[in-house]
Amino acid sequence: MNWWGTRNNVSPRLRLEVEAMRATFGDTFKLVVPQFGQLYWQGIVEINLSTLRSPDHEVKILYPNEYPNRPAEAYVLRPRIFSEKHQYEDGQLCLFNPKDGTQYGWNPSRSTAVTVAGWAVQWLYAYYTWRTTGEWPGIEERVDPNTPLPPRRR
Repeated sequence: MNWWGTRNNVSPRLRLEVEAMRATFGDTFKLVVPQFGQLYWQGIVEINLSTLRSPDHEVKILYPNEYPNRPAEAYVLRPRIFSEKHQYEDGQLCLFNPKDGTQYGWNPSRSTAVTVAGWAVQWLYAYYTWRTTGEWPGIEERVDPNTPLPPRRR
């Protein structure tokens, strides 16, 4: 059975997720329940920077099958964004360092889609700061370029 239950018997965790997203974002994000595949939230987030032609960014927060033991994934669907920093090849945003542990990174017992959506908005501001200044804001872990890449996530 899926972590979210069924259409007729929704899990307590999904009820909490829906309440938290609505309380935090109102109707900005809509929960999409496809007939097949994974649940996700999709919505338009406004990024208020004078340098942007359009402030609207369509964001998708996807629940993996292993949720909440694995964090929800964030993607910017529109405008098309590519960053060689803090973004996977499939477009997924890299939102936290797993080495930070559950105190500062993903915590299956406390983190929700709200956490990931908030991180995605922060990521967008960091991305545009990096595009303007050449520096990604915040602390970045320096990785040895000879370190093998982790297995590709889906």
